[in-house]
Amino acid sequence: MEPDLFTAAAEDRQEKDPAGSPLAVRMRPRTLDEVVGQQHLLKPGSPLRRLVGEGAGGPAGPSSVILWGPPGTGKTTLAYVVSKATDKRFVELSAITAGVKEVRAVIDGARRATGGYGKETVLFLDEIHRFSKAQQDSLLPAVENRWVTLIAATTENPYFSVISPLLSRSLLLTLEPLTDDDLRGLVRRALSDGRGLKDAVTLPEDTEDHLLRIAGGDARRALTALEAAAGAALDQGEREIALTTLEETVDRAAVKYDRDGDQHYDVASALIKSIRGSDVDAALHYLARMIEAGEDPRFIARRLMISASEDIGLADPNALPIAVAAAQAVAMIGFPEAALTLSHATIALALAPKSNAATTAIGAALEDVRKGLAGPVPPHLRDGHYKGAAKLGHAQGYVYPHDLPEGIAAQQYAPDAIKDRAYYTPTRHGGEARYADAVEWTRKHLGRKGS
Repeated sequence: MEPDLFTAAAEDRQEKDPAGSPLAVRMRPRTLDEVVGQQHLLKPGSPLRRLVGEGAGGPAGPSSVILWGPPGTGKTTLAYVVSKATDKRFVELSAITAGVKEVRAVIDGARRATGGYGKETVLFLDEIHRFSKAQQDSLLPAVENRWVTLIAATTENPYFSVISPLLSRSLLLTLEPLTDDDLRGLVRRALSDGRGLKDAVTLPEDTEDHLLRIAGGDARRALTALEAAAGAALDQGEREIALTTLEETVDRAAVKYDRDGDQHYDVASALIKSIRGSDVDAALHYLARMIEAGEDPRFIARRLMISASEDIGLADPNALPIAVAAAQAVAMIGFPEAALTLSHATIALALAPKSNAATTAIGAALEDVRKGLAGPVPPHLRDGHYKGAAKLGHAQGYVYPHDLPEGIAAQQYAPDAIKDRAYYTPTRHGGEARYADAVEWTRKHLGRKGS
């Protein structure tokens, strides 16, 4: 094993004086079994277990992998565990500081090690998304010929940031944000473990809950905040970390918000109602509360998409595309940057002209259908493409609208039971005024009695 990932000097210092290392470093797992979360990647026979030599025998060697996930989910930790557990040469590069020259040096060393004494090489490349296309190209021969087994880590969507040839030669492993239960187990282990705080302090439930909220699924952030708060408490002669101590340490007030209780729904409801009421400032306040409470950004984005159709509709036809684009962006980038995207969409929706006409239209149509107002499709609208349809009278007498000068044919489209129903009642708000004019004109030319 080469000392590129964690230098021998640093490891010696940590072993001699573990208290001198940050808590997040001291609590780093030593084996895959100690890893918190990501159990979907750690099953027997998984690529990561094969990398450390579990079930790696036979002609099929371990595959190169790309680890994709938000910060603090364990990408570097997994690489560290592999580096400690494997009997292979382990070399680390950071795409921030390395270039093609460094990559080629690693590859040359790997080929010499393999040819000289049969030693395989694992290359850990952190932040691969920072490599240019040419830099990523330099890895291809080594990965394809298995001169090195690549472990690449990225926080960005690899389908956009990693070249296709490298993706096709590697397994993409997606790391999920750690759950509250994952982090709770990690924090409690850090409190009691000999490598951690050794029961020097205790953590009341309210303080623990707030710690999990501010961690936002990031193990490193959780342990860093815990260490700082523990130090502050001990400096004050306290063995219990009070909520106020944690708040003062991380300079972040506790949000009184239970994601599994009533406030989860109350605040989400207040956000949507503030958007509906066009109060952009109130909407941003509730959005901020949801973010600070650790809400899943995808949940917030889904609510915004619903709001775009329910309360804005065709008054601003751009509202739904904005909300959908925000949801896609949120899924790709995650917090903290997703807060900017959610703010963008919330402001756009709050200030858009409002109409619930699309909502009431489908509601009225559904009500009639549920009452049994349906009836057969008019014969001239039925499918006439199959043999024998004409004998049944299907598609006979249908008028093709494109053959008419005005592009509209005055024929019956709805079943008899609802032929005079008018479900859509557009407003004159914003862009929907144009649709109101269109509805009035088309119903008149269709000869609709309900127009």
